[in-house]
Order: sequence, then structure tokens, then C-alpha cells
Amino acid sequence: MADQGVADRGGPDRQSSLRPTARHFLALLTGNVALALGPWFVRIADSGPVSAGFWRLALALPLLALFALFARTMREPMWGYARRDWWIIIAAGVVFALDLASWHVGIERTRLGNATLFGNSGSVILMVWGLVTMHRRPHGRPLRREYAAVAMALGGAGLLLGRSMEIDARTFAGDLFCILAGLFYVVYILLVQGIRARFGSWSLLFWSSLAGCPVMLGTALALGEPVWPTNWWPVIGLMLASQIVGQGLLVYSLRHFAPLVVGLVLLTQPAISVLVGWLAFAEVLALPDAIGMALVGAALVMARAGEGKAG
Repeated sequence: MADQGVADRGGPDRQSSLRPTARHFLALLTGNVALALGPWFVRIADSGPVSAGFWRLALALPLLALFALFARTMREPMWGYARRDWWIIIAAGVVFALDLASWHVGIERTRLGNATLFGNSGSVILMVWGLVTMHRRPHGRPLRREYAAVAMALGGAGLLLGRSMEIDARTFAGDLFCILAGLFYVVYILLVQGIRARFGSWSLLFWSSLAGCPVMLGTALALGEPVWPTNWWPVIGLMLASQIVGQGLLVYSLRHFAPLVVGLVLLTQPAISVLVGWLAFAEVLALPDAIGMALVGAALVMARAGEGKAG
């Protein structure tokens, strides 16, 4: 999933001055692989899917605080922000928790490949937001690319949703939960866009995670999920893979790459999720599933490619 990737980007001048190396590409690829393992940890956790999301955030807080306090960018403070900024980051944390809760419920109900693709749908949804809600009017080639991406995303999603409905109503509901997670993630991005320049990457991750913990815990209790795991290693693995290693490597590497490269590497996530689903849960893709995933994946790449030119 895209997770809290909006915290990972510097300004355009900063990005243009950085040249990627093999180390940066390895970090980008490894971060995506780590994030792709998150749904597997959610599936095998015995604490319930939303409860697993709570532990993902809660267990990561000490490490995030440590990184925020002792990272090299000491000019990025942990506190001292305006009251309005605090309210925005609290709201962003709440929305991110709803995103995570929806996605984890969806992971339990649909195929891992579908969950990963739809969970990363925020890029395409933001493109639609720009074209329709904000009435952004690109011209020429960007216009054709953006409308083509939306058409491919809708066509691919339609194929995947139709296949899920054929297989099981529960699988179809899982896809819808993952799409809902993508919508929540768009709201999260829009909330933090205005304060990203004033918050450091790790401090933003820390405070939004802290704000999201009560929402995750309350949602898990309301759903009647078991909260306290009897086997701790899946939730610890989820925390390390998704919140520390995956997100941490993206924080380190994303600013070095053009959006198109990020979009292409992003496609390793659904590919790995499909492989894990096949090996661990005997989930097999039929040809329509593969076509649908290819269409949605291409739309994600095109959406990422358009990020650098949107405005």
C-alpha cells in the first residue's frame, strides 16, 4: 500500500538536486518488497485485522520517535507547531487510521493481489480529483495520458470486481473495503499537503501514527476483534515490514526518483502479493484477473508519471 508516502518528498528544487544511485534504487525496491509483505502478516495475525493495524502503529511509535529526534535533519523539530497544524495532523492521523482499518478488513476478505492494487489506488483517485472536483484542465499529451489512465483504472477495476463477484460476495466486499481505503488515503494526502513543509518526515509519521492509535483500537473493539495477540511475531513483523523498513526506506529513497520510476517500482508490490497469495493461500489468478491487474497497474504508473507535471 502507498501508506504515508506523502511524508517522503522534499520540494522540487531539493528533488532536482539529488541524483539516484544503485543504493537508492535498492532502497526503493526493498521498501516496496517490505510493504508487499504487510498483507501476509495481517492474514496470519491472530489478533484480528484492525487490531493488527493498531499494533503496527503502536509498536512503531518508540522507533519513530527515536528517528525523529536523532535523524540527521535536526532542523526538523518534533513540537512547537501552530495550534492549527496540530489539529490538521490529528485529523490526518484519524483519517489514516480509517484508511488502514478499511484496508486490513479488505485484506481478510479478498485476494492479496487485489488488496494491494486497490490499496494503492490513491494515485489514480487523486488524478480523478484533479480532473473533476478541482476542474484542473491539462492540455495536449498530459490530457490524453490522464484520461487514458482513468479509463484503464476503471476498466481494470471493473474486471477485478466482476471476477470477485463471481467467486464470492465476501471477496467482492473485500475489494470495496480496499477501494474505500484508497479514498481515505486521498483525504489524508490532501490534509497533510499544507503542513508537510513545516513537519519533518519522521515527526509527521510519529504524530499521525500516535493520533491514529486510539481510532484503530476503538474500531477493533467495536468490531469485537481480539486485540491482544497470543503470537506476537506476525504483528511485530507487520510493524517492521510496513511501518519501519518499508516506510523508512521510502522516506530515504523516494525523493531521488522521478514519479514514473516510482510508479514502475510500485508494481512490485502487487506482483509479490500475488506470489505470496499463491504460495501461502493457494490464490490463483485467471486470465481476466491478470488483465484487470495489468490495466490498474498501468493506470498507477501513468498517475505517478503525471504527478511531477500536475499543478
